[in-house]
Amino acid sequence: MSSRRSRISDEEINDLISKLQALLPESRRRTTSRASAAKLLKEMCGYIKSLHQEVDDLSEQLAGLMATMEADSPQAEIIRSILGS
Repeated sequence: MSSRRSRISDEEINDLISKLQALLPESRRRTTSRASAAKLLKEMCGYIKSLHQEVDDLSEQLAGLMATMEADSPQAEIIRSILGS
């Protein structure tokens, strides 16, 4: 097995940076047209952490909502069908 790695070109890095910038919501983008790769990665990590927290919060809210419903109620059935469970 070769230990040689294929190197990524500067053009490919710039393309990936542009794609990452496009994934950030407007409110989280820097005002500069081109953030450094390190700053962009830090911002993206923060954004992903905030998304994880939002998922956790919504999961807790959903669990609380489901706990107040009758298991066989139409509302609970709709939620289960949406969640695919």
